[in-house]
Amino acid sequence: MRVTSLDFDYIITGAGAAGLSLAYHLNRAGLTDKRILLLDRTPKTENDRTWCFWERGVNAFESVVFRRWDRVAFHGEAFSKVLDLAPYRYKMIRGMDFYQFMADWLKAQPNITQVFADVTAVEDVAEGVLVQAGGKRYRGSWAFNSIQFVPAPKSPNHHHLLQHFLGWVIQTPQRAFDPSVATLMDFRIDQADETRFVYVLPFDAHTALVEFTVFSRELLPRAEYTQQLERYITGTLGIADYEEQHEEFGVIPMTDAPYPAQSGAYVINIGTAGGRTKPSTGYTFQRIQRQSRQIAHALKTTGSPFVETPLPSQRYSLFDSVLLNVLDEGRDQGKRVFTDLFSRNPPQRVFKFLDEDTTLAEDVQIMGSVNIPAFLAATADSLRRRL
Repeated sequence: MRVTSLDFDYIITGAGAAGLSLAYHLNRAGLTDKRILLLDRTPKTENDRTWCFWERGVNAFESVVFRRWDRVAFHGEAFSKVLDLAPYRYKMIRGMDFYQFMADWLKAQPNITQVFADVTAVEDVAEGVLVQAGGKRYRGSWAFNSIQFVPAPKSPNHHHLLQHFLGWVIQTPQRAFDPSVATLMDFRIDQADETRFVYVLPFDAHTALVEFTVFSRELLPRAEYTQQLERYITGTLGIADYEEQHEEFGVIPMTDAPYPAQSGAYVINIGTAGGRTKPSTGYTFQRIQRQSRQIAHALKTTGSPFVETPLPSQRYSLFDSVLLNVLDEGRDQGKRVFTDLFSRNPPQRVFKFLDEDTTLAEDVQIMGSVNIPAFLAATADSLRRRL
């Protein structure tokens, strides 16, 4: 569509998971009378990422969930077990499926205009926002921004780890995988004084996504990711004959440094730019959905997108900082921390805790299952940094 009017109710900058999800939830909330502009550099046509998450029940994008698992395997330090997740299920959405679903959906939404152009500025003006993209200026009442224009500066008062990974979708002529069980974490690899694990998401008996993941301050040489994957596939999985069908590489920030909720009076940050990535795990997709639903509900009921942060979120923010402190300061090994969590708690409690939905009694059970001296020291250090 050729844009002739530059006035919109809502302008969404960035059409990744956050921007597309917000547009979807805005219309689902009944805001179809609002003029929405969706801006991004280029159309998304490649399978550039995979989103995995656990949940009870179904979600707004259930129709594009590629695979689901009721059981997951965990292999840690002197602990290996297949865990029954009910009522949770572990789910996988492929980027290309999500993008195609949204592209088809957008064609049927007359109130949403999509423009492909470089967004160069998002700023407040009188009673609204002004967005510059592709040499044009677009005015709106509110802007929802998922683009991080400037990397967040590193602060000694916060932790700055990275979750980085290389994954291959492999296919083998032998029946090598149990498609009913996903491997959530396998720590049976050399840790190299870091937190390293592999997860395996089987599509069928012959095909799976195998991903080598690291929590550390710096990225590895590219060859090391490849070497670790090859060693795991041939050694741990015992697969000598396989074909690599797809590769994905990614880097996710794991930091407790605050991401600003707003970049101006009328500019709301969303997605990773708005702090939706869980600092202690890197999981983002479900937190994006929660934020999108909350914003849509607030706009529908009050006309304003502001969402009050509940008090429990503040304690979970501290919990995230404490775990990052344990890993960053080397107070305990990551493989031992996660082994303690999954060997001493039912997986449902761990998932509920990571979803920030536990009671205080459940929090105490979680905290009592890990290395208490290490976590007490990390708590004291995290509080000191905050003060």
